[in-house]
Amino acid sequence: MGSKSSHSRPKGGTTRPTLDSGLSDAGVASVARYGAEPVAAPVAAPSAKPGAKSGAKFGAHPHHLEHRHRLRRRFLTAGTDALADYEMLELVLFAPIPRRDVKPLAKELIQKFGSFADVIAAPAERLKEVNGVGEAIVAALKTVDAAAIRLARGRMVNRPVLSSWEALLDYCTATMARAQTEEIRIIFLDRKNIVLADEVHQQGTVDHTPVYPREVVKRALELGASALILVHNHPSGDPTPSRADIAMTREIALAAKALKIELHDHLVIGKGGYASFKALGLL
Repeated sequence: MGSKSSHSRPKGGTTRPTLDSGLSDAGVASVARYGAEPVAAPVAAPSAKPGAKSGAKFGAHPHHLEHRHRLRRRFLTAGTDALADYEMLELVLFAPIPRRDVKPLAKELIQKFGSFADVIAAPAERLKEVNGVGEAIVAALKTVDAAAIRLARGRMVNRPVLSSWEALLDYCTATMARAQTEEIRIIFLDRKNIVLADEVHQQGTVDHTPVYPREVVKRALELGASALILVHNHPSGDPTPSRADIAMTREIALAAKALKIELHDHLVIGKGGYASFKALGLL
């Protein structure tokens, strides 16, 4: 005796969702902009054929999910050296883009900015110039940038700076090497050369930042600092000190010396390295 169909008729005033239902074109574009996937309306799963495996009832496993699993395992077992820059970027993009292949976007970002570090440090406005990058993706990238800076700073504080010089250089590079404009950072130290304060003193243009020795020394006295380290960046990437850099450093050194405050060094940070006034014999 044949059984009746198990499908119930829809209640009045309702329609059964179809494969064509979902977001409008504008809605899809808006959602895709922020790295999320539009949620399709529920569709009844097709009946499994006799003898078919149970997994076939729900469709094939998406290829990009298998790729994510393999990439995570390679990262956890082999470390960052086993991954290319775009693959490291894929790992970051997994969170804001949970249900889509992120490799094309990762490669596009690397092509535009140059490297993983350049992507992470890029300004939010420039990141949003890339099609498909919205606030969720920018937030994920800038979180990694902020974490890297905090980690580098944590290696520098609460210990004598002069005996952890590499940590200082790592911190200054993370914070300043890829900045779009020049800025002067002053690290104030106590008598044991432990950091009292780390402050951005001035910000300028792409090739100039005004610095006033009197203001530098005044701030050192307010903090009770016994020594300080000047740090500034060259957005051009070349850390070679300019004549203006040398003249300004000498003025600050003289003003500080008059009040028994020692200027340990002046570091110029570039994208490809750094220059030390002390090492160059300029201080």
